[in-house]
Amino acid sequence: MATHEAAEVWLVVGLGNPGPSYAGHRHNVGYLVVDELAERMGSPLRAHKSGRADVVEGRLGAPGTDAPRVVLVRARCYMNESGGPVKALATFYKVPPDHIVAVHDELDLPFGSQRVKLGGGDNGHNGLRSLRSSLGTGDFHRVRIGIGRPPGRQEVSDFVLSNYSAAERKEVPFQVFAAADAVESLVTDGLAQTQQRFNS
Repeated sequence: MATHEAAEVWLVVGLGNPGPSYAGHRHNVGYLVVDELAERMGSPLRAHKSGRADVVEGRLGAPGTDAPRVVLVRARCYMNESGGPVKALATFYKVPPDHIVAVHDELDLPFGSQRVKLGGGDNGHNGLRSLRSSLGTGDFHRVRIGIGRPPGRQEVSDFVLSNYSAAERKEVPFQVFAAADAVESLVTDGLAQTQQRFNS
């Protein structure tokens, strides 16, 4: 019975960097999605007793349904160190890798698009690399939020650690809302149905 319970918990990790100076960066869109999901749960994120992450536990899905238990996570360390806190929380809540969802920015998708998948490479993303290294596998779900490629000769690192353009900022709330919908669909309806709906 205990293992069945454990399998029904999902860990949804918004990747980003802590602190106000990073808040508006493209690299922090995963944080924004977790904030939106916390709002839907009606509970704020609070410091976990491990001290290395903010979390909130609740259920995602239509009220009155048998919605799955979800732990939303925002690590309190930099993106490239986020694997440690996530591994600790996965152990604490007994969540297997295939019930972990990493929500992150994706250079190889145009701004305004998103894709949901299970497993895959890191594609140079330090947050994904840290998760894979700490978990010992890349077989977790990803909700990939398109930010597009840097214009001209701008370095990738400068681009992801810069604020959205004024035009993009108007669209970001819609993108965040759609990505939160994709997470909700993934944990309630499964991967195949979610990909059909969101990988268009």
